[in-house]
Amino acid sequence: MLDLKRVMAAAPRKPDGAPLKQLLTPWGEALLNGEGRSAADQHSIGGETVASQGVSSSPIAASGASLHPHPQFARDSFISLEGLWDYAIVPAANAAEAWRTAAAPIRWNGKIRVPFSPEAPLSGVSRQLLPNQLLWYHLNVAAPQMDEGQLLILHFEAVDYACRCLVNGREAGVHTGGYMPFSFDITSESVLASGRLEILLCVFDPSDTGVQLRGKQRLERGGIWYTAQSGIWQTPWLEVVPAVYLRQARILPSPTRQELAITVTTNAPSDQPLKVRLFADGQLVAETITAAEEQFPPLLRKEREHDHAFAATLPVPAPRLWEPDDPFLYQLEFSLGKDTVHSYCAFRTVEVRPDAEGTLRFFLNHRPLFIRGVLDQGYWSDGLLTAPSDEALSFDIQTMKAAGFNLLRKHIKVEPDRWYYLCDKLGMLVWQDMVSGGGPLSPWHSSYKPTLFSRSWAGRGDSAPRDWRHLSADSADYRAEWLTSCVLMVRYLENHPSVAIWGLFNEGWGQFSAAAAVDIVRFIDPTRPIDATSGWYDQGAGDFFSIHNYFRPLDVLPDPAAPDAQRAFVLSEFGGISWPVVGHCVLDTEYGYGSATTQQEFAQALGDVLSQAEALEEKGLAGFVYTQLSDVEEETNGLLTYDRRVNKLEGE
Repeated sequence: MLDLKRVMAAAPRKPDGAPLKQLLTPWGEALLNGEGRSAADQHSIGGETVASQGVSSSPIAASGASLHPHPQFARDSFISLEGLWDYAIVPAANAAEAWRTAAAPIRWNGKIRVPFSPEAPLSGVSRQLLPNQLLWYHLNVAAPQMDEGQLLILHFEAVDYACRCLVNGREAGVHTGGYMPFSFDITSESVLASGRLEILLCVFDPSDTGVQLRGKQRLERGGIWYTAQSGIWQTPWLEVVPAVYLRQARILPSPTRQELAITVTTNAPSDQPLKVRLFADGQLVAETITAAEEQFPPLLRKEREHDHAFAATLPVPAPRLWEPDDPFLYQLEFSLGKDTVHSYCAFRTVEVRPDAEGTLRFFLNHRPLFIRGVLDQGYWSDGLLTAPSDEALSFDIQTMKAAGFNLLRKHIKVEPDRWYYLCDKLGMLVWQDMVSGGGPLSPWHSSYKPTLFSRSWAGRGDSAPRDWRHLSADSADYRAEWLTSCVLMVRYLENHPSVAIWGLFNEGWGQFSAAAAVDIVRFIDPTRPIDATSGWYDQGAGDFFSIHNYFRPLDVLPDPAAPDAQRAFVLSEFGGISWPVVGHCVLDTEYGYGSATTQQEFAQALGDVLSQAEALEEKGLAGFVYTQLSDVEEETNGLLTYDRRVNKLEGE
């Protein structure tokens, strides 16, 4: 039965526009005191930034205390460009087109701490970029020493949303999409002759006035919607590579076949062979040398017509399996001519299939594993979508693991490669959501109707234009971007053993043709289960019947697609008990799905709802995802406070 009292208490409220109080995490406070990531990465000499160079022989590189930006594909050195850049926010008529051709501003507004968005307190700006404005960045940096024939690559881990990059007055390239990494080859005579780099970046972000992928960002935040952010929000960095260099690798470990299949691509043809070596705890396990194959379609970077590929298979007898309690990682080394890249892999299987009693379960390494997950929005009180440090990322993972959870549902966000590496290393499974977008949501179809009428959870289609209008997916541009970005996300993250489940659509936000989307993702990656529609508007597709239940007694529901579908039942969101801890909230208002006023009340309510969910395992529940890891702005229903200074499980 629907609990109308809780429904009314959790009803969406119109944003009141109250400013957020400044609330620093311990790592953000250290950064402002000169002890954090950016302070360690750069220093300034005579007004020109000099970037420090990280060096390593493993996925961890010594740029300050930071991980390599790509632990899955790490060379021995990289040059971080985190730190203070010049910035300007300028008005622009038709900003949606002007970013492609606009001239740089004459004056700069001041300094911005990269990689934090201007909206984030740690940026030093705390200013909202509007859709009729452009955001400009400027940096002068000494060019690294380069040997003849080497190339210089400028990497951006993520820029929200569209950007154009100029280096020494020449356009290096453009990019659209707020969550995927990209790079530009900026090797030129001007760079080599001058020994310096002048980097300009022009950014346009329509936020929720557009249809692009944006997740939970809104210009008018409130309730479950959070502060919109813009611009550079993950690490920019430089890398010197040989003329022919390794671009990326697809790593496919098979415990069943006891082998490791690898495809490595290069930027250009090579008459040199590829050498692959696999290590376990520093001891050589297997190696092979292979020649190049024919041209190969690119795995990730859509702007290049073809990569040149090397394929190799290494036998790995009786591989040690990766599990949350034993997250064993093998080390990998790829060498081609003058280029060497370090990576890693793990052997494990994930699937949904019947257990001994015929109940459909989630299986890890051919054994049933009950999913005990927590919803992870990936927001920070001082950095918004950007964590203040790698230690902060590790803290969240380790704290949730210590609390008894074995999975994080990364909600409507793609994190940097560093976060997935930490999950790989620390033994935390990941349920990875696709980022949502589309037009303005219909409150009736996205919230009120499925909240009030549970029969609607599986009672509507999503493949006709009328359905797309109701589900905010009627823009052809949005649908095309969603499909392209989904493919890129799967390719980007597929090497990570921690990533165990793909989540495609959430609560109908921008949902369209979910069954077809499952087929596409299954074709790209047949090794992982898929949650097609988390919450409601189930289409009988994917590996889960996935329900959000905040207002009804918890129970295992029959699959509306049975017997045709062989799917496990998961409670993919529930709980959400609110306890606003005094002194650790950014607003005076609170939002959640149940309330507590003391630590004792919170612990009791949390224990009760988790016990109810755990008890459903015997009835066929395959797992749950509790809402949520931390408070976020008005939402005060986290297990941790927004500043990560109070673990509500333990009290103040």
